[in-house]
Amino acid sequence: MRLALNLGYWGSDDTRDHVELAREAEQLGYSSVWAAEAYGSDAPTVLTWIAAQTTSIDVGSAVMQIPARTPAATAMTAATLDTLSQGRFRLGLGVSGPQVSEGWHGVRFADPLGRTREYVDVVRAALARQKLTYNGRHWQLPLPDGPGKALQLTVRPHREHIPVYLASIGPKNLQLTGEIADGWLGVFHDPEDPVALGHLTTGRRRAEATLDGFDVMPTVPVVVGADVAACADPIRSYAALYLGGMGSRTTNFYNQLAVRMGFEAAAAEVQALFLDRQYRAAAAAVPMEFIDRTSLIGPVERIAERLHAYAAGGVTTVSVLALTGTLDDRRHILRSVVHAVDAAGLAG
Repeated sequence: MRLALNLGYWGSDDTRDHVELAREAEQLGYSSVWAAEAYGSDAPTVLTWIAAQTTSIDVGSAVMQIPARTPAATAMTAATLDTLSQGRFRLGLGVSGPQVSEGWHGVRFADPLGRTREYVDVVRAALARQKLTYNGRHWQLPLPDGPGKALQLTVRPHREHIPVYLASIGPKNLQLTGEIADGWLGVFHDPEDPVALGHLTTGRRRAEATLDGFDVMPTVPVVVGADVAACADPIRSYAALYLGGMGSRTTNFYNQLAVRMGFEAAAAEVQALFLDRQYRAAAAAVPMEFIDRTSLIGPVERIAERLHAYAAGGVTTVSVLALTGTLDDRRHILRSVVHAVDAAGLAG
């Protein structure tokens, strides 16, 4: 089992901590470090900063938002980052949500599956340094009846193939991920629930492939300590934000995921409280069972035991999200997970 580090979003006070955590992860043998973007800092700039101050760990976007850039611009960024990092970049993509897509980027959210498929097609064609021509529903290159011409990427990526990961939650999007991507960026994943892996497998079959070599990588919040219930508390606000605040009352993919996992009543309560700005009450309403099924909490021995479920459930990389604490606290979490992997006999 491989380990990755998810840094989440960057804030103005996080620069030193992000670099130090990335260096710590590199020294501990983590395979990759990932940065996110929403409507604050962008992922590529953060990853470039980290890549410049590390030597071997891969850097990945979790995610670069599809509505934020043309596919050609994303290909340019991916090629540049891969070259500057000497072949260490992984391209994670996602459609974001309707509020960010339409409210921040001014891009209609309709047909996210079709837009994702075409976007990946164009990105890969550009990275392969083909003359860029495409006739799709969402992208037409060059534009018809205009002066545009088919152009070719002028720089060569360090590698012939830059891995593409997709962040997906719903059944059809999971199947698309298995079909066209090299890896899956999961969230709130229960390793003992076979549904997500089943959808990914269906997609792989469409591509006449298997899950061999496909990276199943959920982001997993981790809190280490003797008191399991106390370890769950720092995760409550994080879970409440996603179940209650990431999206509208009618369109929240994380809330819908919790419903499919069997937490319909709790998901509705968390969302109602969060949208009513009762944030503490919303956090308190997140069920302990939901946190335990989707996180690694407690002493190292308990985490080691739980990691067996991740391995048995087809997870190939655990992306560690150290939510709270000082820099030293988060370093301790990174080290503790390595000890847990060793104790579980899952070290690669």
